[in-house]
Amino acid sequence: MNDKQHTIKAPVTVSGIGLHTGVQATMTFCPAPVGHGYQFQRMDLPDQPIVVADVDNVVDLSRGTTIEQNGARVNTVEHTLAALVGLQIDNVLIKLDGPEPPIMDGSSYQFIQALEDAGLEEQNALRNFYEIPDEIRFVDNGRAVELAALPLNDYRLTVMVDYNSPVLGSQHASLTDISLFKNDISSSRTFCFLHELEALYKQNLIKGGDLSNAIVVVDRVVSEDELSELATMLGKPKVAVKKEGILNNVDLRYKNEPARHKLLDLVGDLALVGRPLKGQILAARPGHAANVAFAKKIKKKMMEANSSPVPHYDPAREPVMDINQIMQVLPHRYPFLLIDKVIHLDETSVASIKNVTINEPFFTGHYPGNPVFPGVLQVEAMAQTGGILVLNTVPDPENYTPYFVGIENCRFRRMVKPGDTIIFRCWLLAPVKRGIAKMRGQAFVNGKVVMEAEMSAAIVRKEA
Repeated sequence: MNDKQHTIKAPVTVSGIGLHTGVQATMTFCPAPVGHGYQFQRMDLPDQPIVVADVDNVVDLSRGTTIEQNGARVNTVEHTLAALVGLQIDNVLIKLDGPEPPIMDGSSYQFIQALEDAGLEEQNALRNFYEIPDEIRFVDNGRAVELAALPLNDYRLTVMVDYNSPVLGSQHASLTDISLFKNDISSSRTFCFLHELEALYKQNLIKGGDLSNAIVVVDRVVSEDELSELATMLGKPKVAVKKEGILNNVDLRYKNEPARHKLLDLVGDLALVGRPLKGQILAARPGHAANVAFAKKIKKKMMEANSSPVPHYDPAREPVMDINQIMQVLPHRYPFLLIDKVIHLDETSVASIKNVTINEPFFTGHYPGNPVFPGVLQVEAMAQTGGILVLNTVPDPENYTPYFVGIENCRFRRMVKPGDTIIFRCWLLAPVKRGIAKMRGQAFVNGKVVMEAEMSAAIVRKEA
């Protein structure tokens, strides 16, 4: 799995008809900054409102997942989101001039082709994974549906479906590595059973449905009169079917294509959690309603974990900036460069690491025999961390120098000693104005706050 966030290098556009609305739409994927996530923008509506792809914004699950925010709806988002997750793209703005993304061929493959044509671009921030901490389970006994998420340092999914159908029978599909999504899952098309088709049509759905973008499973003998009615419903001169099989005798791309498509839908629906996941996902008879209910349980667990402000630090992960990259940005050098690596950086926040050792030069004269990391140097290390953040607000940070100009409400909570690893976290309290940034910072050791303060910094252009 990618360790750093990714966007796309350039905008790319696809067009087509929406599956359920039947409305022609153009959808443009656009690059987006670190931490942006997936957002849709309804370009056809007044003020062009944004709809964030978030499970809390789901408003309808009629044969697809519909989200709504700021008075705008976007229907059937799951295939689009699945393509983004499958390519491990984290940040994209999706501009849409209609109510629903194009259905294309009923899968995610054509979205993936377009995104790969645009090219992927690595960004200067680590991916904010949510790692499943313990078993999370959703059960709907009435529908014999069960989904579970288990801890795993990877993202794997297994889906089992049983349609009690002589055509499809019991099927399962697995994705053992997200990098296999493109080749193994993305081309699996949406489907429904013949007995569902008329009901969907009467519900004013599948207006854009066509035998070129959906599979219709026929699991009973169909009379010629019924076939004529189906042809009229689908706008076709004629449709045909074997005794039992697929309407118009369309060949399946895989024997278990329906199960693979259910896995595709699950990947797209779970994207609404809002963060890339690490875990083993097991699903029996999933559908959009169950997927979204499951995603809500995962997000609830995630938000409870986020109540702690301590940044997660995994020393095995590649940092956003190592010491050599830090020295390219900050003017400080030994013995006054006091941060070792940057582990998170976006437009409004930053986190860094300081490893405290007995070899620090100040320990020879600061409390000999009882070494304690000086509070003023903790403040300086936090200020250097904040300096990285404010320099990130200009396009050419190498031409600026950050200066620490103020401190308020500084408190030291616990002693810091050799062997401790300090995690510094700073975030902007307001947008940077006239080169002045107002920040709040905290320092943590072993998950506990050791120091906190509010700081002001100025960024000044270097003289030529």
